[in-house]
Amino acid sequence: MTEELIVEVLTDVFYTTFIILLPILGISLLVGIFISIFQAATSIQEATLTFVPKILITAIAIILLLPWMMDKMIAITLRLVNMFSTVVK
Repeated sequence: MTEELIVEVLTDVFYTTFIILLPILGISLLVGIFISIFQAATSIQEATLTFVPKILITAIAIILLLPWMMDKMIAITLRLVNMFSTVVK
């Protein structure tokens, strides 16, 4: 294996990981911002008010996005297996 191939593989893996995690982190960020605005407007400073909704919304987002995430992970895995099988020959 050459250095260029290793860099290409790592780049693809990190890019795919970033693409998979971006929607989940974005949803969690938006929920956190809305809850912070709500807390600032109502002067409620309860710690569980931020934690519980973010956990629930993030879990729902993961469940809803799971088929798309699995498609991305299967695609990168198949690409890596095919790439490695051509390199090993």
